[in-house]
Amino acid sequence: MIKLKRVYEKPSRDDGVRILVERLWPRGLKKGEVAADLWLKEVAPSPELRQWFGHDPARWQEFRRRYLEELRKNPKPVELLKEKSQEGTITLIFAAHDEAHNGAVVLQEFLEGHKG
Repeated sequence: MIKLKRVYEKPSRDDGVRILVERLWPRGLKKGEVAADLWLKEVAPSPELRQWFGHDPARWQEFRRRYLEELRKNPKPVELLKEKSQEGTITLIFAAHDEAHNGAVVLQEFLEGHKG
C-alpha cells in the first residue's frame, strides 16, 4: 500500500516506512522534526520542472505529463520505492500545501501503475 501525507502532519503507526519525496528540505522544519525513514530527493521533480510548475493548478496536466516522463527516465529510485512498497506500507511524505496537485500524487499514481 502506498499512502500520501503532508510532512507537517503527525506520523502514525499505520504509515509504515515514511519516505520524504521532496528535492528541498521542508520549510520551517529541523532535521529532527521530520519523521522520515528515508529522504529520496532524486525521485522528486527536477528543479526546472518544479520551478516551472510553481504549484499552479492551471499547469497541473502538463506538470503531470512532464514528471511522468522524468520518472520513466529515472528508474533507480523508482525501483527502490517499488521494492519498499512490496515489503509493506510506505507513506510518501511531501511539503506542498495543495494535497491534490503535487509531485507525490503523480509519484503514487506512477508506482501503482496508473499511467495515463
